[in-house]
Amino acid sequence: MSSSSESQEPLPSSEAALSKKAAKKEAAKQEKLRRQQEIAAAAAKLSVDETDPLAANYGDVPIMELQSKKTAAEVGNWTPVEALDGSLENEVVLIRGRAQTIRPVGKKMAFLVIRQHGFTVQCLVQAQPDSVSPQMVKYAAALSRESIVDVEGVVTIPAEPIRGTSQQVEVQVKKLYCINRSVPTLAFNLEDAARSEMEIERALQAGEQLVRVNQDTRLNNRVLDLRTAANYNIFRMQSRVATEFRNFLLSEGFIEIFTPKLIAGSSEGGASVFRLDYKGQPACLAQSPQLHKQMAICADFGRVFEVGPVFRAEDSYTHRHLCEFRGLDAELEIKYHYSEVMDIVDRLFIAIFDGLNKNCQKEMEAVRSQYPFEPLKYLRSTLRLTYEEGVQMLKDAGIEIEPFGDLNTEAERRLGQLVLEKYGTEFFILHRYPLAVRPFYTMPCWDNSTYSNSFDVFIRGEEIISGAQRIHDPVLLEQRAEACGIDVRTISTYIDAFRYGAPPHGGFGAGLERVGMLFCGLNNIRKTSLFPRDPLRLAP
Repeated sequence: MSSSSESQEPLPSSEAALSKKAAKKEAAKQEKLRRQQEIAAAAAKLSVDETDPLAANYGDVPIMELQSKKTAAEVGNWTPVEALDGSLENEVVLIRGRAQTIRPVGKKMAFLVIRQHGFTVQCLVQAQPDSVSPQMVKYAAALSRESIVDVEGVVTIPAEPIRGTSQQVEVQVKKLYCINRSVPTLAFNLEDAARSEMEIERALQAGEQLVRVNQDTRLNNRVLDLRTAANYNIFRMQSRVATEFRNFLLSEGFIEIFTPKLIAGSSEGGASVFRLDYKGQPACLAQSPQLHKQMAICADFGRVFEVGPVFRAEDSYTHRHLCEFRGLDAELEIKYHYSEVMDIVDRLFIAIFDGLNKNCQKEMEAVRSQYPFEPLKYLRSTLRLTYEEGVQMLKDAGIEIEPFGDLNTEAERRLGQLVLEKYGTEFFILHRYPLAVRPFYTMPCWDNSTYSNSFDVFIRGEEIISGAQRIHDPVLLEQRAEACGIDVRTISTYIDAFRYGAPPHGGFGAGLERVGMLFCGLNNIRKTSLFPRDPLRLAP
């Protein structure tokens, strides 16, 4: 039996050369990392004086001690850094976190700032006859930043407020152990990555040049970048958006479903699909859960939703497009009118915005400290305008728009400004779009087939949601697919689902990352994607 490597087809010469080059580059990177780790390990070994009678109170913990050797009962109770406050004065606590900053003050004193999950506390390592030796202070001063450390110490309340930490207590260190050392030289300093553009500009005006960490450097070292307070809290807020989305729809009788991401034909039509070989059959990654959530409606699920990955093979290098993002999708039976879908969108997103404003004040403050933004303006009952009304507003402002075309980014932003000025909201619905710019499964308007029963929703002048009533008649659905250039054979099982009787229905889809980006007024969707995938980025 041949091995897996023998069974693979040989790479073309150009690809092989590229592969060898990449392998060589990776090997060099790993060798550099190995040398850095050796330096760190040597520094640790030298910094622990085995003749020190208090040597047991500090040092690097051997890996075998961390291989689940001890249980929680043997170690003791941990105190979260977030919980360190004046109520614990004079209490002995055990904390674990990262050594964010290390500041030696002479040979007998050093300050450490320990960070855990965005919260920070100052720790004082000061020589004491019974617990802390000068050698231990030297050991603390030699720690590399971002190393994981365990600290045991006594909580005290300083006479003056502590600047630069979230917790206004100090821990007098009695024991200090390094659990895992970071390499001595970081790709960038976190304090540089955490600066706002405003800080950098102010410094320039004052004649001081501060380091600006560019986007590619951040994304190439995303694990470090995500440790800044703003970035960490962006994703806490993103979690809240997904939670509010789920909770609201569950309370409205929706069922959460999980649709396949490997499908035979495109979900949305067009060429922007990732194509692949599926055991000898042509397949692609789903551009949305559209087809299968409709099939779930045909299966009498009534109301369904999904939070899952969406793939778009678009060559879009804009601030708001990704090749992979998290879709917030819903589909429901309707009784009379597609406004029933817009009603759900209205109440759902008001609930999401209210949930963020109520539960994420600290997170928003952390994000604003680096990326200042104004609170989102929205009405209790969301404004709805027809596409024709929106086009007329733009025309009245001197902007000519193709009446049966789509709005470009510039037109969307201008319309957002006009709506804000006239109606006092940054969140609104534009509906009755031209049919020509909507997907094949969109229901035409009953009174004018040039238009469709569809809508888009905007935040701060940018589109975040597309929705519509869907075609539930298989004959019309097939005709529309063919008219849009879709090979009906690739979606035959989808169309067949409507041949057994399908209720009128509609739905919508939003991008989780785009919702977060626009709620926080951020300038790039890569800030709200944990590990972004765009046309140029497939790692980390």
